[in-house]
Amino acid sequence: MIRYTLTCDQKHQFESWFQSSSAFDTLAAAGHLSCAICGSEKVERALMAPSVPAKGNTKTTAPDLSAPQSDVETAMAKMRKDVEDNSDYVGMEFAKEARKMHDGDAPERAIYGEAKLDDAKKLIEDGVPVAPLPFLPKRKTN
Repeated sequence: MIRYTLTCDQKHQFESWFQSSSAFDTLAAAGHLSCAICGSEKVERALMAPSVPAKGNTKTTAPDLSAPQSDVETAMAKMRKDVEDNSDYVGMEFAKEARKMHDGDAPERAIYGEAKLDDAKKLIEDGVPVAPLPFLPKRKTN
């Protein structure tokens, strides 16, 4: 395991663990990295000092990566849980469902999902009340 300090194009810094340097490179090339603070996908390694254990303290343990590491991550995890617990996931049908509710063709309910950028812009231009989530939805499978 290797820990990197990362930075996004908005100058946010955060840390993440990777299986290896090549694992980081593979994830970065595939576009699977995003800023833990703002969600930007333009993430790079930042300069960082090497982690050298104190004399006599050679045992290192990797952190629990599933647990939030900061107040921001804790708030994001709570937001994700609230959205997932109180909304219906509609996947790529989000724009269609949001428009039907706005037009009165479907009952209003809390939904979340995914939309193509052009579809999301059109919803906003048409006054449909939508907002981007600061995280990618977990895709639900059957």
